[in-house]
Amino acid sequence: MRITRRTFTRTAATAGIAALSYGRVLGANDRVQVGFIGVGNRGDQVLDAFLTHPDAQVTALCDLYQPYLDFAAGKVKTPTTQFKDYRKMLERRDLDAIVVATPDHWHALHMIHACEAGKDVYVEKPFSLTVHEGRRMVEAAARTNRVVQVGLQRHSAPFCAEAAQIVRSEAIGKITAVRCFHITNEYPRGLGNPADSAPPAGFDWNAWLGPAKKVPYNKNRCFYRFRWFFDYSGGQLTNFGVHYLDVINWALGSEPEAVTAMGGNFGIPDNREIPDTLEVTWRYRGGTLVSFSQYNANAAPAGAHNGEIEFRGTQGTLYLQSNGYEIVPDVLAQREVTARTPVDRAQERGYREGARAMIEPRKTEGKYTNEAHARNFVDCVRSRKKCNCDPETGHRSTTPALLGNIAYKTKSYLEWDAKAEKFTNNEAANQMLSYAYRAPYKLS
Repeated sequence: MRITRRTFTRTAATAGIAALSYGRVLGANDRVQVGFIGVGNRGDQVLDAFLTHPDAQVTALCDLYQPYLDFAAGKVKTPTTQFKDYRKMLERRDLDAIVVATPDHWHALHMIHACEAGKDVYVEKPFSLTVHEGRRMVEAAARTNRVVQVGLQRHSAPFCAEAAQIVRSEAIGKITAVRCFHITNEYPRGLGNPADSAPPAGFDWNAWLGPAKKVPYNKNRCFYRFRWFFDYSGGQLTNFGVHYLDVINWALGSEPEAVTAMGGNFGIPDNREIPDTLEVTWRYRGGTLVSFSQYNANAAPAGAHNGEIEFRGTQGTLYLQSNGYEIVPDVLAQREVTARTPVDRAQERGYREGARAMIEPRKTEGKYTNEAHARNFVDCVRSRKKCNCDPETGHRSTTPALLGNIAYKTKSYLEWDAKAEKFTNNEAANQMLSYAYRAPYKLS
């Protein structure tokens, strides 16, 4: 029987042996051969991170936009082969790993196809555009025995691991509330209101759309601005919020059991679809209220400590920033709450003046970097160990953000079964856990 490469890959993936068939065995002195799918804004940043590691050699670049390919090739000192079709790049047997840094609606197909081609994968956040895609991506990594790192860089930052452990151990008490923020002011121009037009010369708009529905080219729907349109992105909730939710899941050791959201385009008159103002609230198992606040029409800082995330415990608060964390103790009440008479208020002041916090203040500096996350991935490609942000972790960290967008779109309070990965009180919302790919695209 004649076996084509296509039928072999499909059969091998089903049997879980694609990795054995296509993977290259690395010697102790071999450099990890890396190919990039997507070298635009985020891909360019991740490329810089990989180029800092001498044992990772970038030998292949893929992008639909030639200026991006030329710019990336100028950074890479070793010879590289350029591709417009990622499937052609995946046919190269000398590639050990693939970096996926494409728009969000392509992450699932690129990662799954790379795994089925026997490549280890570094896939940028958000892990997926839908919960259904995310689960299929986790399954593909397990089925093909591939090493996969999700681009949530805080998972390779020691100070974030330390902060998560402090919270999880209840060193600042029972966590009752967590808040996180994305704040900037894009008023008055925002993205502008460009008319639909022809795409740039040589740019394949149809290929860029891929599984998304076919619409006319508009410059705000493409390149970095795609993040303001739901067909290609979860907006700022998955762009920034998923980083924070990753640490929150990690620190709480829990997942949402309910979500609601409210917002809209209130201040910026452009053609975006995602809201410029948004509040999302989740109830986490174990009794914690988590909120994400997105203010894109006002840049005033959030609170006195201006942290990205604040964990509010019964004995103190941990403020987590991009450069470290700070613990601020609470002064605890010394008696039971009583009716607020004038005598009570006077006594209360006396109690509080003499009260002492039960925990010590603390301030720790640190930083998270693309380079450290890339380093962990390269090491795991060699050792075959699980990465700092493995597919299951990346999927679980992305899911709350995706649920928040569904709550916003459906104007609903949604109850979530994390084990079944379904809503229990809204069938219409369950229909939004996946979407119909445009033919001929389909998940493997």
